[in-house]
Amino acid sequence: MTRRAARRIEPRSVEGLPADWRKQAKALRRYGGETPALALERCADDLEDTLAERDETTLSLVEAARESGYSREHLGRLVRDGKIPNAGRPYAPRIARRHLPRKAPAQVSLAEEPRPSERSNTQIVQSIIRKGME
Repeated sequence: MTRRAARRIEPRSVEGLPADWRKQAKALRRYGGETPALALERCADDLEDTLAERDETTLSLVEAARESGYSREHLGRLVRDGKIPNAGRPYAPRIARRHLPRKAPAQVSLAEEPRPSERSNTQIVQSIIRKGME
């Protein structure tokens, strides 16, 4: 097997898998692999349906807060202000998962951490444990 043939195509995201699978199905068909090509296309269809269903799922403000990283109050304000469509009823708002804002992960500034020479042994161990948990 050549190096090129052994390489796998890595999808960029779950949402990109159906397109990748369809490309692979096309290549399989070109070499007479009708049955595996058909299986890949059916998997792509199933995943697209699942992703569409997931995106249409509505969440309460508590569930949306847990998933997005924003507070329930902030999300409620966004719904009231019309920045996020209300997928529920008045006084019982819900948010469709596809409209859910996502909070970016916090960036740790190197300037905030003390220099290694300024840290105690306990601080060094705690830093290793904390970074190992991430």
